[in-house]
Amino acid sequence: MAQDIIGVDIAKGWINAFHLSTAKSERIVTTKQYLAKFAKAAKGCLVVVEVSGGYERPLTEALARAGVDCAGVDCARVDCAGVNPRQAREFARATGRLARTDRVDAEILARMGRALELKPTPPADPDRVRLADLVARRDDLVAMIGAEKNRAGTTRDPWLSREIAILIKALRDHLASLEVRIADLIETREALASQSARLCSVPGIGPTLAAALLARLPELGQLDHRRITSLAGLAPHACGAGLQRGKRRIWGGRADVRRALCLAGFIASRFDPAIRTFRARLEAAGKSAKLAITACANKLLTILNAMVRDGKDYLKMAA
Repeated sequence: MAQDIIGVDIAKGWINAFHLSTAKSERIVTTKQYLAKFAKAAKGCLVVVEVSGGYERPLTEALARAGVDCAGVDCARVDCAGVNPRQAREFARATGRLARTDRVDAEILARMGRALELKPTPPADPDRVRLADLVARRDDLVAMIGAEKNRAGTTRDPWLSREIAILIKALRDHLASLEVRIADLIETREALASQSARLCSVPGIGPTLAAALLARLPELGQLDHRRITSLAGLAPHACGAGLQRGKRRIWGGRADVRRALCLAGFIASRFDPAIRTFRARLEAAGKSAKLAITACANKLLTILNAMVRDGKDYLKMAA
C-alpha cells in the first residue's frame, strides 16, 4: 500500500481531496494548472477517485501525466484507483456515515482505499477511450432518432411533421458519419482490428456489437469467467438467508454491456447450433425464455472471454 491515501470527490468545477495521513481536506479548482500541481504533490500516494461520468477525466489525465518522464527526470508514479459510486455509498453506510458532503465523500473514499486495500487501476488505452466516446455518442444518436420517430407518429400538425422529418434526416446523417469514424478507428488500430474480427466470427455479433464490447469491456480476455460475467452483470447471485431460499438473480455490473450481450445471446440462440441446443435444453426443463436467453448471453460471454484470452476465432474454438 502507498504511504498515504488521498480520497478525491469530483464535482463539475472542482475536486475535494482528503489526505488520510493528516486528515487535511482541500478544495481544488479543476484547471490544468491546479490539477498538475495536485498530481505533483500526490507522488507516492494512492489517489482514490469516484467515477463520475467523465468529470473525473481531467484529474486522471493529470495523474497519468505525472507518471511519465518529465524533461529527462523520472517522476515518481502516482497510483489511481477508480471506485464505483454505489460501492462508495454502501461503504459509507456500513461505517455509519449517512451525511453527504464533498468533504465527507472524499474522506469516505480515502478510508475505503485503506480498509479494502484497493489496487491501482491500470491506465486506460487512449484508442479504447476514444472508441468508448464514439460508441456512447452513437447510442445517443440512436436514442434521439427513436424519440423523434415516436413524435412523428403522434403529431398531426403538417409543419411539425416536416420539421421532425428534417431533424431525423440530419440525425441519420450524423449517425452514418459517426459509424464511418468508428469503423476507421478500429481498422487503423491493429489490436482493435484483430479483436474485432475475432469477435465478429461468432454468430450473433456484428461490427456494432463488437465495437461496443471493445469500448466498454476492455477486461475481456484478462479475467476468469466468474469475474468477467460479474463485471458484465450476467453472473447469477444467490438470494437467500436462513430458511429462506430465493431464486438466483443477476444484478450489478455494466448495464449497457449486459443489454448488448443479451441481444447477442438471443441472436446466437437462433443461428448457432451449440447455443440453440443449450437454450432448447433449458426451456425443455421449464425455464422461462428470459432466463434461457440470459443464460445464453452468459455462455456466449464465457466463449468470447476464452477466445480473446487464447487468441482464437470462434470456429477454431468450436473445433
